[in-house]
Amino acid sequence: MNGIKLVALDLDGTLLNEHHQVSEENRKAIGEARAQGVTVIVATGREVNSARPYWESLELDSPLIAANGSEVWDAAGRLHKRHTLNAETVAALYEIAAAEDCPFWGYTTEGEVKKDTWAASVNDQTVWLKFGYFSADQSKLERVRERAQTLGAMEITNSHPSNIEINPQGVSKASAIRDVCGLYDLKMEQVMAVGDSLNDRAMLLAAGIGVAMGNAQEEVKRLANAVTGSNREHGVAQAIRRFVLK
Repeated sequence: MNGIKLVALDLDGTLLNEHHQVSEENRKAIGEARAQGVTVIVATGREVNSARPYWESLELDSPLIAANGSEVWDAAGRLHKRHTLNAETVAALYEIAAAEDCPFWGYTTEGEVKKDTWAASVNDQTVWLKFGYFSADQSKLERVRERAQTLGAMEITNSHPSNIEINPQGVSKASAIRDVCGLYDLKMEQVMAVGDSLNDRAMLLAAGIGVAMGNAQEEVKRLANAVTGSNREHGVAQAIRRFVLK
């Protein structure tokens, strides 16, 4: 009998296929795990309003981790914990985007902010959860990363090779899963985490079983305990059947 009591699933590139949908195979496996008493949670880089429709479609009665761990929402949809980036750091990150002519986005407690909505959306009361850059130009991304690293301690990851995502120091999907484990009196050894990108790295390393998707970035595959099928091959269902179902 295995000891996995909680399954943490990334969304994009993991639970969701190339059409941003949950396959019936994945949906069925999640239902079977829940029927055996396993808690299934979503742990995503998305902001909560973008993630919640998937949580609702799966009829989950469990917490939701958003913005790479900057927020944990409880099973009733109430905010349980929030970590924020300070405004001075975000202003400096914005200046890097301007200097490098690099597209960017940010998540605030009010939603998503991009270049064309910055002036109208940002003020002294804005509360920041995450900041990110995206570009197909890898040399530009590397310059941006190097400049961002000079600003001080932050968590710098990605959710795709063409982006950079920045969260407060110490904040990750892993830190948020630890918070959730506290709610259920579970240990990280009882967690299986499944993901595909560098923003999943911490949770795959911290979980009892860290599973990389077949379409995961190579660094993520190297650090994982196992590699499952791709998000087009219902890799989440494969992992649940291999490691969770009794």
